[in-house]
Amino acid sequence: MMICSYRAFLRDGFSKIMDKVLGRALHALCIKGLFHLSTFHINTLIYFYSRIGRIDLARYLFDRMPDRNQASWNTVISGHVQAGQFTEAVSFFRQHRACSLNPNGFILASLVTGCDRSGCMLEEGTQLHGLAVKIGLTCDVYVGTSILHLYGAYGLISLARKFFDEMPHRNVVSWTSLMVGYMDYGEPWKVIELYRSMGREGKNCNENTFATVVSSCASLEKLSTGLQVLGHIMKLGLESHTSVGNSLISMFGSFGSIRQAWQIFDHVDERDMISWNAIIFAYSSKGHLKESLDLFHKMRFFHDDLNSTTLSTLLSASGSPDNLKWGKGIHSLVVKSGLSLNICVGNTLLNMYSEAGIIEDTELAFNEMPEKDSISWNSMIACYVLEDRSLNALELFIKMLSLRREINYVTFTSALSACSSPKFLIQGKIVHTLVILVGLQDNLIVNNALITMYGKLQLMSEAKKVFQKAPRHDIVTWNALIGGHAENSECEEAIKSFKLLREEGSLLNYITIMSILSSCMTSNDLMTRGMPIHALTVINGFEFNNYIQNSLISMYVRCGDYSLGNQIFQEMDAKDPIAWNSIISVSAHQGYSEEAIKLFRAMIISGVEKIDNFSFSGGFAAAANSSALEEGRQLHALVVKLGLDYDLYVINAMMDMYAKCGELYCMMSILPETIERSRMSWNVMISAFARHGCLEEARKTFHEMVELGIEPDHVTFVALLSACSHGGLVDEGLGYYNSMKRDFNVSPGIEHCVCIVDLLGRSGRFLEAETFIEKMPVTANDHIWRSLLSACKVHGNLKLGRRAAEQLFKLDPSDDSAYVLYSNICANSSRWEDMESVRWRMGSIKKKPACSWVNLKDSVNSFGMGDKSHPQAVQIYTKLEELRRMIKEAGYVPDTTFALQDTDDEQKEHNLWNHSERLALAFALINVPKGSTIRIFKNLRVCGDCHSVYKFVSKIVNRRIILRDAYRFHHFEGGLCSCHDYW
Repeated sequence: MMICSYRAFLRDGFSKIMDKVLGRALHALCIKGLFHLSTFHINTLIYFYSRIGRIDLARYLFDRMPDRNQASWNTVISGHVQAGQFTEAVSFFRQHRACSLNPNGFILASLVTGCDRSGCMLEEGTQLHGLAVKIGLTCDVYVGTSILHLYGAYGLISLARKFFDEMPHRNVVSWTSLMVGYMDYGEPWKVIELYRSMGREGKNCNENTFATVVSSCASLEKLSTGLQVLGHIMKLGLESHTSVGNSLISMFGSFGSIRQAWQIFDHVDERDMISWNAIIFAYSSKGHLKESLDLFHKMRFFHDDLNSTTLSTLLSASGSPDNLKWGKGIHSLVVKSGLSLNICVGNTLLNMYSEAGIIEDTELAFNEMPEKDSISWNSMIACYVLEDRSLNALELFIKMLSLRREINYVTFTSALSACSSPKFLIQGKIVHTLVILVGLQDNLIVNNALITMYGKLQLMSEAKKVFQKAPRHDIVTWNALIGGHAENSECEEAIKSFKLLREEGSLLNYITIMSILSSCMTSNDLMTRGMPIHALTVINGFEFNNYIQNSLISMYVRCGDYSLGNQIFQEMDAKDPIAWNSIISVSAHQGYSEEAIKLFRAMIISGVEKIDNFSFSGGFAAAANSSALEEGRQLHALVVKLGLDYDLYVINAMMDMYAKCGELYCMMSILPETIERSRMSWNVMISAFARHGCLEEARKTFHEMVELGIEPDHVTFVALLSACSHGGLVDEGLGYYNSMKRDFNVSPGIEHCVCIVDLLGRSGRFLEAETFIEKMPVTANDHIWRSLLSACKVHGNLKLGRRAAEQLFKLDPSDDSAYVLYSNICANSSRWEDMESVRWRMGSIKKKPACSWVNLKDSVNSFGMGDKSHPQAVQIYTKLEELRRMIKEAGYVPDTTFALQDTDDEQKEHNLWNHSERLALAFALINVPKGSTIRIFKNLRVCGDCHSVYKFVSKIVNRRIILRDAYRFHHFEGGLCSCHDYW
């Protein structure tokens, strides 16, 4: 036995010895003189020490070798490469060359591999490539493969491909190296092309090849291709091989096919840590955290050591409020195992707390990280952006720059997202400049972020410039451009961009369809755009996509075809909360409030899994818009029952509902504490006070908001300027308007300009109103001219009214309000022929009929002009005559200028008493219990004479009456109105 071992040592030296203690003991015996070490044996000893990680001892032996041969140099150089001492390896090679020894393929391949692994020795690797060409070793398949891998690792994929095409001999490793290069470069489709080329050339794949190809199928989201590759793998019997099985588990996990992932996992011969991580990821990515934790528990029986990848996977799955308790438990395990110092785990902790919406814990995790990489900084910036804390995000970005931290395209993407509010316009342009300075202006993802940012800043001209200069567009680029046009109501531009996209031959995705559907806003768009896009959706196979279905529902309802929108909703196979929320919200905001309330009830009856704050937002909006106070109160009760009465989003929606239903006291009773109010809470309050004529309260609320450090936005100023307009506070309103940009960096929009025109016009300052329209920062639209025309009606300004009306006729010839308002001005000026001319010009355009209604228990009682269809019509008209007599005795004199027909005064007075708001008042007095507040709602502005009637009635019958017209609330009590006769 000893003789055999001795002979083996003579033959193999130390090359076959794997035990550290045995190898060192045998070396000691040789030193003692038991055996003389030849050059061959010393070479094997150098190899032994290199393999066990003692490169210092290997180097010691090499330096003292009496005779060195080619193998000596090869062994010590490859040992340095194995030990990660790449610079030393190259230095040794230079000495090797100085000794006039010719390198062989082994040594060159080893050195090139070292340059590859170092990540910073491209120049040395390129020089070695040149040497290989010079001495004719590029035809060596191992040298060639190492060079191929070098260029791929450094992202020089075009050089790698060129070299690959020039290789005279390629083995499976060469093919696989190029595939890995393409995969790392982000071009997985090239991997599939190479795989198919291998098949055409009759080349066999090995385990590493299949692992790379399967990973590419997952990246491309090509399940059909993945299944074809799986068939090839099974044909060769490689599905149970560890590396192949791991990639298959990961692929099926990414597709959400947990059953198939488990089947592969169950058949893998030798499961390593990667196998367990892959199957845990498959379950966790589908939201099955409990099953993931069970698998983690089982894994501990086979692999006692905790793995950072496993813990990161579990932490990623815990990033929701419901799962955070498990995440905190895993966080404790991270600390206990000492992995809290691991940057990868630290970054995952950041993401977990960020996704759970706990910004304080996210900041704590970030600040406690001993080392931070670019992912850490980028994650924290992204977290601030998601939490709408743009200023914090930009401050952190600036800190990164000052500390000279590595910034990349991800950093700039988050920084640009932080600049998506108009108040950060200047900062956005500065970040854009920095993008150019660091040379990322051609980066596809950065360009997409720039287009998105400029779209949200309402600077689509800048967005188009970025788009046109970009060297490459993908579907995300097109979606950003189309979505930007749609969001900025540039519907024609959105359609043009969509047509260009199709002409270019780019493949659409569901986001493209959603963006272009959102550009369809009116009934005219339905036939010309909406339905053709719906047809295109079917052709492209998107008709069963839930997101597309929800967008189609919104488009049809928004364009006035509720029945088709509802039909799509009813035909949906699975109605999830998003689908319910979508149809309820769009119905509520497009005037189908009764239908929205019915849908909300149906959603509750259907037992939908989760009614969330978005559901209640739509429900409360429906109740608010239809003034359905009783339904709103029922929703409030349900909110309390479900424990959502502390959700600020829901509270804001409830406050808005109570305000729009005339219940300011109820709104104030649920108002959050000052410190807890969001900007939306303050906006709702200011808007409510403005609408109810509480002008001083609106101004006080605004100043309190500013003093607390809450920055007002464009919505705040719309509400504030509306309050000034309702109260005739001209100078104050102009002061607030001028402070918008100067003090708060809020750029005036069309809504603010409408308020100013209304403010000046209603106060009779028409010259200033005209000057303002000429100089305002946005182009005048129909709202501007309609506001001016309405003011001309109040003051009887026929000349300016004619100009405003002509502008409206040009902008929208089908707008009935323009004809009605101008004809009323003509009638008030006794220009009956002109009035008839306008009515003739109006042609077949139908005037929006006046309608008033009263909500009584579960019924809505509505009335039109001279309506006699109500079951209580006889009692109503009897009550009207009674009221007429009573208020005339109290001093009421009818103002017949509000009866716009060329008839005698008696007929005019009769017509006034047929107004819908008077019929509603008579009905309410008959049916609303005494002592209760009467609430009446009208779809148009209340008539001036009816306003007088309401004041008289409130005093005579001693009732509190709240009338909400299209513009504001009027609170009548004791013969007075909250508007002080200015509306």
